[in-house]
Amino acid sequence: MNKIIKFVIIDILKNKIVLVYTLLLAVFSWSAFGLEDNSSKGILTLLNIVLLIVPLVSILFSTIYIYNSSEFIELLVSQPVERKKIWQSLFVGLSLSLVFAYLIGAGIPLLLYAEQSVGLMMIAVGCIISVVFVAIAFLGSILSRDKAKGIGIAILLWLYFALLFDGLVLFLLFQLADYPIEKMMVGITATSPIDLARILILLHLDVSAMMGYTGAIFKDFFGSTTGLIIAFTLLALWIVVPFLLSLQIFKRKDL
Repeated sequence: MNKIIKFVIIDILKNKIVLVYTLLLAVFSWSAFGLEDNSSKGILTLLNIVLLIVPLVSILFSTIYIYNSSEFIELLVSQPVERKKIWQSLFVGLSLSLVFAYLIGAGIPLLLYAEQSVGLMMIAVGCIISVVFVAIAFLGSILSRDKAKGIGIAILLWLYFALLFDGLVLFLLFQLADYPIEKMMVGITATSPIDLARILILLHLDVSAMMGYTGAIFKDFFGSTTGLIIAFTLLALWIVVPFLLSLQIFKRKDL
């Protein structure tokens, strides 16, 4: 298993796309803090970039890598190696590579310019979001053998979580404005890893007032230690559940 992980990491680190991704994150991060006179403004600027670019690159790159490695996966399956270990090794290798790229590109500026608690939270959330969308990519790619269809699924999932989900939430808020649905919004937010990440960062920046009355509900819930534990647990479930589903399909799938 360790040999497969090592091979995957070395193979990915040789990939120019990961290098470009790291450089882009670095450019955006240094620019966000360099152009703003306030670290909080820099964090907000970087947050919008991270919540769009990190999930997109993570899900697209992982999906394409899995399809391009189909022959390598078939070769491994033909060897006396458990399918479970093969799939886990690919997942760990991809996750570590993208997390490492994020730490180099965005982690260093965050440690230097942001307040310690906010910077560490942003780094932790960015790393978790990277792994979440790797897990989602594994599930999407195993559901279809067709590469174009698999990439299409990945793009649609990213569009839903990054853009469409917020539109649906706003639609519900407008349609049910006369009803006390604020607490229900906490549960709805749990169905989107990107929204969970955004709320965790905004609450640590103490700008929940920008989120209105619903923001006060989120602050009461996610602002406490129990709320933070629940939020990170939900993000962890977004990693575990898609990956375990993809693993079960991979173990039974006829390659």
